[in-house]
Amino acid sequence: MNKVEIEEYLRSVFHLQQVLWLDYGYLAGDDTDSHVDTLARLCPNNTIVYVKCTDPEDEHYEELTKMEDQLRTFRTLAGEPYRLLSLPMADSIIEDTERLPATYANFLILNESILYPTYNQPKNDAEAAEILAEAFPDKEIIGIDCRALIKQHGSLHCVTMQYPEGVIK
Repeated sequence: MNKVEIEEYLRSVFHLQQVLWLDYGYLAGDDTDSHVDTLARLCPNNTIVYVKCTDPEDEHYEELTKMEDQLRTFRTLAGEPYRLLSLPMADSIIEDTERLPATYANFLILNESILYPTYNQPKNDAEAAEILAEAFPDKEIIGIDCRALIKQHGSLHCVTMQYPEGVIK
C-alpha cells in the first residue's frame, strides 16, 4: 500500500484523525529497521520525547538531526506544535565489534509507572529519568538495567510486545 492507502486503512480501522509520518531516524544495531519505539514516542499533553544526538562525529548525528527537524514541523489536531523533549543519546556500547542499539526511547508505559532502560551510564541514565519525569509527571520513573537486553538488539518496550498464546488470560 502507498501512504494514502495506509492512512485510509488506519483511519477506518482505528478511527484515527491524524497520521504523522517520521521519515528520518536510525539506530545502529537495531534489527527492526528503526522502529519508531527506538527513536521517538508520543506522550500525554501533546508531548513527543525523542532521541537527540549532539555529537557531530557520531554516526547517528545526521539522521537524528533530520528527525528532530521533522518533529518540529509536526502539528496537533489544533494546529499547535508538539512539546518536544529530547532524550540523551546513550554512549555507544560495543559487543563483538558491533554497536548495540542502546536507546532511552524504548521505555514501557504502565498504569502507575514508566520503566525505562538504563545502561550503567550515570549521567545519561539520570538525564533520561528527568526527561521522562517531565513527560509523565503523574508516574513513577523506574530505571531497569537493559545491557543484557540490548545484546539481543531490543529493550523494554520490545520484549513486552508479544506474549505466547495462552499466557495472558
